[in-house]
Amino acid sequence: MSGSFRIARIADIDIKIHITFFLILILAAFQWSSITGTPAGALFGVVLMLLLFVCVTLHELGHSLAARAFGIQVREITLLPLGGVAMMTKNPDKPLHELLIAAAGPLVNVVIAAVLIAVLGADVRTSLLDAQGLIPDARSTSFTTLLYWLLAANISLVAFNLIPAFPLDGGRMLRALLALPLGFPRATRIAALIGQIIAIGIGVYGVVAGQFLLVLTAVFIFSGAGQENSAAQSKTVLITRKIGDAYNKHALTLQVGDHLSRVVDYILTSYQPDFAVLQGTKLLGIVTREEVLRALAMQPGDAFVTEIMQREVLRLQHGLTLDDAREAMSTADVRIAAVYEDDRYLGLISLEDINEAFAVLTFMQYRSRRSGSAAANSTESDGSTTA
Repeated sequence: MSGSFRIARIADIDIKIHITFFLILILAAFQWSSITGTPAGALFGVVLMLLLFVCVTLHELGHSLAARAFGIQVREITLLPLGGVAMMTKNPDKPLHELLIAAAGPLVNVVIAAVLIAVLGADVRTSLLDAQGLIPDARSTSFTTLLYWLLAANISLVAFNLIPAFPLDGGRMLRALLALPLGFPRATRIAALIGQIIAIGIGVYGVVAGQFLLVLTAVFIFSGAGQENSAAQSKTVLITRKIGDAYNKHALTLQVGDHLSRVVDYILTSYQPDFAVLQGTKLLGIVTREEVLRALAMQPGDAFVTEIMQREVLRLQHGLTLDDAREAMSTADVRIAAVYEDDRYLGLISLEDINEAFAVLTFMQYRSRRSGSAAANSTESDGSTTA
């Protein structure tokens, strides 16, 4: 995610902080300094918030390790002011896997809350009903108060994440349960609609109650539900076509002896942004527009294309679906791949090609449905006239 930087690496997963994360630390410092009226309160607020986001990180690691158990790679975990996001390379293919992955995060917070209850000697039933009500002195900056606030926060994280709305864990669990009898596409549409209705309710309440954070959360949930629905529908479309149907069969190519000036000429006179570098019919690497611009800015003279090309190129077989290609590129964290038929190089395909194919296929399906509906209406009309 742009605007993020790495602070740690746990279980081969990068832990990153988004630059906006520091806003929540500033807010916590200001809030607690106002509550206590002392500089110590500001420090207490920052420490409390940092420990809370340790719990959030553990929550996301719960998702990540569960995903790995089902063969899904996780690129990174990014901490944002509203929580954390585990960047998985794809969604689970089986409803049961999604259910277990979604449940793993809140389960981590349940374990943390249980440990805090044991340490504090708090009453379990009271803790679950009103964690903050247990705090002896909510304005105190003692270590015991810190633990009570963490207990309240972890219970709140469990309750909040179990709301059945995308992109929260509860929404994914709902989708998984619906997908068992209905399948992922229909289950996603239903779960996304439910999530957006809930988001509207939260937003209205936030406006009435004057709680800006609730309104922001509602926007996050509403947009997340829409994005999840779009992703599921695009998968439904992209599995209908193969890579061999969408790669550029008439692409301009480069040879080993070509210079940078040849690529510049191609870029100026065509819409093609990426070029394969060949030795005969063998692929040696790829030159992208970005690499050309970088070379023009940093390298003097007319360099050979072999000096600036990417030599490591993801290889995909032409018989894979477009959705398979998108997932493979996401896993490898690349935007372009080489298409092969066994060991024979055919051409290049990029994420932009896949997005364009999705737009065209979606329109074709829409036109087909309209034609089918018009034909059905015509048949009904003819039947009524004959009768």
